Amino acid sequence: MITEIAICNAATFCNHLPLNGMKEINYFFGANGTGKTTISRVIADCMQFPDCSITWAKGLPLKTLVYNRDFVDLNFKSVLKGIFTLGEQEIDTLAKIESAKGEIEKLKSDITGLTITLRGDNGKIGKKQELAELEEKYKERFWKTKKRYEDTLAGKHSGEGIRGFLDAQIKFLNKVLAESESNTSDLLPLAELESKAETVFSNKLTQVGSMVDIQPQRILSLEQEQILEKRVIGKEDVNISAIIKKLDNSDWVRQGLPYYQVNDDVCPFCQQKVGESFSEQLKEYFDETFQQDRASINALATDYLTESKRMQQQLETIINLHSPFMDKERLETVKKLLDSTVAVNIQRFEKKKEEPSLAIKLDSLKKPLDTISELIVTTNEKIIAHNAVVNNITHEKTVLTKQIWRFIVEELKNDIDDYKNGKNSFVKVIENLETQLKEKNDELIIKERELKTLESQNVGILATTISINGLLGSFGFNSFRLAEGDDGKTYKLVRPDGSDAQDTLSEGERNFVTFLYFYHLLKGSQTESGMSDNKVVVFDDPVSSLDSDVLFIVSSLIRKLFEDIRQNQGTIKQMFVLTHNAYFYKEIAYNPKRDKKKALKDVTFWMVRKNDKNTFVERRESNPIKTTYELLWEEVRTEPRNNATIRNTIRRILENYFKMVGGISLDSLYEEFDGDSKIQCKTLCSWIHDGSHSAFNDEHYIEDNTTVERYLEIFKQIFEKSKHIAHYDMMMKQP
Repeated sequence: MITEIAICNAATFCNHLPLNGMKEINYFFGANGTGKTTISRVIADCMQFPDCSITWAKGLPLKTLVYNRDFVDLNFKSVLKGIFTLGEQEIDTLAKIESAKGEIEKLKSDITGLTITLRGDNGKIGKKQELAELEEKYKERFWKTKKRYEDTLAGKHSGEGIRGFLDAQIKFLNKVLAESESNTSDLLPLAELESKAETVFSNKLTQVGSMVDIQPQRILSLEQEQILEKRVIGKEDVNISAIIKKLDNSDWVRQGLPYYQVNDDVCPFCQQKVGESFSEQLKEYFDETFQQDRASINALATDYLTESKRMQQQLETIINLHSPFMDKERLETVKKLLDSTVAVNIQRFEKKKEEPSLAIKLDSLKKPLDTISELIVTTNEKIIAHNAVVNNITHEKTVLTKQIWRFIVEELKNDIDDYKNGKNSFVKVIENLETQLKEKNDELIIKERELKTLESQNVGILATTISINGLLGSFGFNSFRLAEGDDGKTYKLVRPDGSDAQDTLSEGERNFVTFLYFYHLLKGSQTESGMSDNKVVVFDDPVSSLDSDVLFIVSSLIRKLFEDIRQNQGTIKQMFVLTHNAYFYKEIAYNPKRDKKKALKDVTFWMVRKNDKNTFVERRESNPIKTTYELLWEEVRTEPRNNATIRNTIRRILENYFKMVGGISLDSLYEEFDGDSKIQCKTLCSWIHDGSHSAFNDEHYIEDNTTVERYLEIFKQIFEKSKHIAHYDMMMKQP
């Protein structure tokens, strides 16, 4: 069952509007356009409204069926989906279905109870929360002990003794628990621990990590690539190669080739026309082998540049370490030599890329790289020697740290025992609850499958056809009927002669048959299973375009559903009815058992109103709808008022009371006034008529509050001058 509907940023619901305290039966009354359909749409599919939410009792959502214009538009088509209902002839199957439903409801109830016990709900704390609170409680206790000793055992020495826990209470708690299980160190008095900490945790001696070699093998191998000294020229067995070889101008020809190709076979150097054979010889001369060699040169240049940059950056990092064990001055000198050599070699690579026929030789980096490697080896030897000195003090630090933890554990011994006992108790309960939940959920899946199977064995759409046609005939709708479709799973609307009636129904006939379709859907399903699902049902203005007789029929059918809910019969567990029709509202809301001043315990009453552009909903303790005349007065006395409709409301009150009841003409009311008041009263009458009967533009549609308040005062004076102020006070509920 829905317990709360929170609506925000949906149509005219601009502000967060929680509607809570929902009961089994909920009545909403409001004029057209106030926002009732938006409420029905939120219930139908809350996921379509990101800022809205629905709260379900015990966190268990039910199936929702909503009758509104969306339902009519979706379902009133040339072919209506069949409504499957359970047959009545298989008594044994029906009994099994009822039994399965009972078992499913029991399982869901058990799952809800277990879930609440485990996780809590509606202010009730679950076992997981109790465990979290226990952890929080002892986390604080343990932390206080740590704070008490951190200055003397760690604080002055960078947290050596209890390092890593200065800002992490949960980590400290877990560390204490772990140490309580494994720490077997000697238990020393606090004074001795503090004395040892002064010496052992001194910052003067620390372990130092070794330096990583720069790995020069790759760049040294690149220096030896044969392509560097190879003269990369074109194919020698081409006729033109002889002259190119003689002139030694292969690179010059290659550079001019792009210009020749776009110059209509005219030589870009001598500007003479050459034949097609010359072009073919050029292409053959600079063959695939030539192109592959050029690609190798480019790739080698890229690899050399990448590898040299890697080594240079690595050396820069080593220098910036400012290690006292490194000969920094010598390393910087060697690096400068390496940088200059790399720069020269990169220039040579660029030359080789421009002139592949040029043979080049790189200046080797072997000597500076060997020197750098020797410096790193020497530095690491010094670091190893340093760490050997530190090793003993490191061992002392380890021993002292364990002794400090042993002391902390002893200080917290009682709290540790209490925490472990409490936690173990909660863990066992939680594990047991989670096991039960899994078993219940597994069993629920099996039972739901069994129910689905049972339902599919004994369903059909014929019963719905017979029932709807019976209702149509009994209420005088004889010009059309519901017939089964050719597939046996759908319906169609036909005339007595069998012709299609879908497109020729009146609006009243269309709405009535759609209502009957929805009404029968409540006891069935549009699929061959699911008719036994518990559900929430919404009726949004179901009597639109219906005459009074049919309206009474619809009211009677809906009241029957109310009784089913109250007697816990059927699958409907909650209903919402939203309407603007006062007569229909009075018909469905009438209950002789209800106290006129107080709603029944399973009923809520709501008024939906719109002030200018914003909708707001008010809950009422009793049925707010009595007569149309009383509704008009409620519009006047309820704030904030709707300035767009107040003129029409005032006119209808004055016409009802003075003209129809008292025989007084509305236009003669101003005769009771004198002076300026007479003019104002006459203006009021004109203002009322203008607002009630005239067509006007949107910019004149909404009056400002000052104008409305001025004429509301004249409205009151009309009753005073005509000596009917007692009626005014009564209707305005004045004391």
